[in-house]
Formats: sequence, structure tokens, C-alpha cells
Amino acid sequence: MRILITNDDGIEAPGLDVLEKIATDLTDDVWVVAPETDNSGASHSLTLAEPLRMREIGKRRYAVKGTPTDCVIMGVRFLLKDDPPDLVLSGVNRGQNLADDVNYSGTVAGAIEGTLLGVPSIALSLAVGNYDHGTPIWETPMEHGADLLHRLLDAGWAEGTVLNVNFPDCQPDEVQGMVATRQGLRDTALLDIDDRMDTRGKAYYWIGIAKRNAKPPKGTDLWAVRSNLISVSPLCLDFTDSGSLEALAGVLGEKAK
Repeated sequence: MRILITNDDGIEAPGLDVLEKIATDLTDDVWVVAPETDNSGASHSLTLAEPLRMREIGKRRYAVKGTPTDCVIMGVRFLLKDDPPDLVLSGVNRGQNLADDVNYSGTVAGAIEGTLLGVPSIALSLAVGNYDHGTPIWETPMEHGADLLHRLLDAGWAEGTVLNVNFPDCQPDEVQGMVATRQGLRDTALLDIDDRMDTRGKAYYWIGIAKRNAKPPKGTDLWAVRSNLISVSPLCLDFTDSGSLEALAGVLGEKAK
């Protein structure tokens, strides 16, 4: 098996080293292609207005001045074009990618791009403290990651589906199990703007998430991680709302075949 791994935290991120170690439990044919710098929140963006720069920093290890999406394309369609990977892994992200995080996450986007290119892909993230502030417990994905991947690969999953894995913020022996979940939804009222003044008296702003205790519905990714469970959510790349499609067809006429 050939595995391509990437992330959005950058080539120097400790979570990338964790994922590489997990991947080597599955195969010794592991390739790393990751962003030169932190691309958190880059979502599924492409670099189109300037050329990509790539440097080799070790055996089967490359840094790309671009986004996670760029990195996966470079890996699948350039570096490994004659012998494509069998699996794309993205992460392990420092911080959870749950609920609406998947719309912004460069980690999830790396797995989405792999899926679009026809390669089974998994995004992996580790919850950290309260809203990602704290010390990551990397031992948790290290201990449970390989077993989880073996189970998922043995079972397989549908084409056009990305698996989004989130490890809880707890010690490895406190993990209560693995569970299939649906994508949750956060309260948009938690989004907050922190306005500040720099030393020259000019305003600047940070987008943040307000801290508030919540009780997410059982069965969601938010509930699972809060319950010290490893969450695995299947995300469909077909955004079409079938129910709305039928309703629109009734208004506009026969739906397109």
C-alpha cells in the first residue's frame, strides 16, 4: 500500500509526524507532501494566481508553498503520477474539526481533494482543551490511530465519501471507544469578533469562538468527542439536497436527468 499524507498546520507541525508514524504501521511506502507554512482555515482553496514552489526536505518528504489542496494535487498528479497512492491521510490536526469546522478546515479539504482525485481519503484531527486552547495529547491518536485505520480500510467506504476522524481530548486509556457519527451543528451565536488596538492606535480584529457550555445532540461528532469517543463521520461530496430537488422540480418542471 502507498500512502500520501498532508496537513494544514504545516510541514513542521508535530501532528504531521504523529500521522507519519501511524501510517508506517500500515506500510513502509509513505510520502509526505505538506504546506511550507500554517494553512489553518484555508479550506479547499487552490493557488492559481502564482506558481507553486516545492522543495525536497527528506526521503519521500516535500514542502509546498501552497495550500493542502495544492499539496495533494502535487502528490497525486506529479510526484506519484506513475504510481498513485492507495490512500490519502490528512492531519493529525492540532484542534478538532467538528460540525461546521469542516467548511473551513484545510485538513478536511486535503482529504476532500484526495477523494475528488479518486483516492480513498481520511481527515484526522485531535481535540485540544477548550476550543483548541491547551496542550495536545498526541499519545491518543498515536495509540488508537493505526487500529482505527485498519478497521476502516478493512470495511471500506463509498466512492465520493470522505471520512472525518476526530480524537477526543483525553488520555489514551480514557478513550471510551469508536463511534460512527453525523456532522453536528454549532450555535452561530458563538462566533465572536475581538476588536483591539495596536501600538499605533489602529484597530485590528480577531475572529473567535465564545466559550460556552453546550449539550450537543447524541449521535453527533460534537457529542462523541465530548464523551471521550473517537468520532468517525462520513462526509458526502455531493452537496445536492435531494428533498429540495424534488420540491424544486414540482415548481420549475421536470428535474434534469
